Amino acid sequence: MPVAPIIALVDYGAGNLRSVAKALERSNLEPRVMGDPAAVRGADGVVLPGVGAFADAISNLREKGLDDAVRESIEAGRPYLGLCLGLQVLFDESDEHGVTPGLGLLPGRVERFAERDTDGTILRVPHIGWNRVRFRGSHPMLDNMPAEDCYYFVHSYRAVVARPGDAVGVTEYGGEFAAAVASDKLFAVQFHPEKSQQAGRTLLDAYAAWVRS
Repeated sequence: MPVAPIIALVDYGAGNLRSVAKALERSNLEPRVMGDPAAVRGADGVVLPGVGAFADAISNLREKGLDDAVRESIEAGRPYLGLCLGLQVLFDESDEHGVTPGLGLLPGRVERFAERDTDGTILRVPHIGWNRVRFRGSHPMLDNMPAEDCYYFVHSYRAVVARPGDAVGVTEYGGEFAAAVASDKLFAVQFHPEKSQQAGRTLLDAYAAWVRS
């Protein structure tokens, strides 16, 4: 039986690590909770989950030296999967509780949802519940996923990409927003695969296939 790829489940004090670890195990990966930068650099892939505030997450990553470890792992070609806050921290900055610089791996910023929908009706924030994501573009992850599916969201902020091509999945909530972003070395989603039942399992299986490739 092939050895399961070791996945660094980055522990920076802002992640729902246990449920994500269980979900990764179901996709025949070996997640290991890691707070040591050297261990993160040595893994076959990196998963950055997260719930909570952007500024706290960035502060914790930098304090532990995990920001550089994540960057170096991505640059070395180790597949990165960001979940929820793990998507948001990739961008240049966020306006949550004041402007905070992010990791700067993708150009753009993170902004709060508007208080009203495009037709003027009040928009409930946070965006909580199931919503449909339509995927587009090309990426190794998308080769093993459906063109669209429903996933579970919990968030008040969303990424505003500077390069439209970086948004490889879009969802409608107060207008269209980026629900999945990617470059050749990373893939990240605003929703929670670990809470998205079979659709989430399919996405994590696609990540496992990417890591093995």
